[in-house]
Amino acid sequence: MTTQAQEFKNPASLFDPTPYGFSHMVTVPQGYKLIFIAGQGGEENTAGKLSPDFRQQVAFSLHNIRVALASDTLTMNNVIKLTTLVVDHNAEKLNIIVEEFNKVWPAKNFPINTLIPVPKLAIDGMLVEIEALAVKSPENE
Repeated sequence: MTTQAQEFKNPASLFDPTPYGFSHMVTVPQGYKLIFIAGQGGEENTAGKLSPDFRQQVAFSLHNIRVALASDTLTMNNVIKLTTLVVDHNAEKLNIIVEEFNKVWPAKNFPINTLIPVPKLAIDGMLVEIEALAVKSPENE
């Protein structure tokens, strides 16, 4: 069972970030356990196969985060923060990321996110890497 006591906030005095697929702030109740997930690339299987397609890599990066979370009985709704690394970032890639985030978080309860353009990632052909921070309620221990 997933408890969603975390609260995503977008102060009215700041621009609305939801069209870009993130929130400005998140608060988490005391006593919640933090779950850190290493940067996940768009590998499609345990052999590390990477598609040359950016959208597929974003989708598989999110899928891989989902798999990691499920191993601790969590879902994408437990994610409170992302760090997204994008090779040769541009507006088209941002639109793809937002579209894929909207599939994962259709209610627009987006985690906070820092998107960092980079010239290269650790593995040749890797176009995106997404690191996640999730929370787990004491009741789910």
